[in-house]
Amino acid sequence: MLNKERKKRLVNSKIEDNDLIDGALKGKKECYEKLMKKYYNLISHLIRKMVFEKDEVDDLTQETFIKAFNSLHKFDKEFAFSTWLYKIATNNCIDYIRKKKLSTFSIDKDIKLDDDEVRYEIADDNYVPDKRIIKNQKNNVIEKAIEKLPKKYRDIIILRHKYEMNYYEISKELKIPIGTVKAHLFRAREMLNKYLRNKIKDY
Repeated sequence: MLNKERKKRLVNSKIEDNDLIDGALKGKKECYEKLMKKYYNLISHLIRKMVFEKDEVDDLTQETFIKAFNSLHKFDKEFAFSTWLYKIATNNCIDYIRKKKLSTFSIDKDIKLDDDEVRYEIADDNYVPDKRIIKNQKNNVIEKAIEKLPKKYRDIIILRHKYEMNYYEISKELKIPIGTVKAHLFRAREMLNKYLRNKIKDY
């Protein structure tokens, strides 16, 4: 009996997810918000098992949803949306852990696009003139993208990624609630991802 009830809940949940995905693909903001609200804690809990810094967990959780929403058109409805999210979150954490061992994250790092996802690369220590030129060009594009952000988003991106402040420090510096910091940071990253996806695809 319990198995039947559980199976019924899973089926209903999948139907709900697919309806929300259809709405999101049509541009309905409330559908994105409902999907994020439904799975945010589950994804955050998964990431917390792999990464222990609270601010990093929040950042990686946000990035997971940004990547998922940017690639939503690729989602195969034959599978569970939660499984797809878990895979994106896990890959995101693995990338973060691998790169953390080599270098501290910086907004100035190289960026490339891989299947509509923004990934931060570790710079090559070997000096190659062409690579240095390309890196400078990418950095210029990133700086211009940041400058185009509304001030409230631009300030948070700079404080978080350039000066590596945590959420509490940003909240104190800008005199805004931590919840607002997180919301603005999510929106800023979303805007940057959309802009950079179109601007640096040829690099």
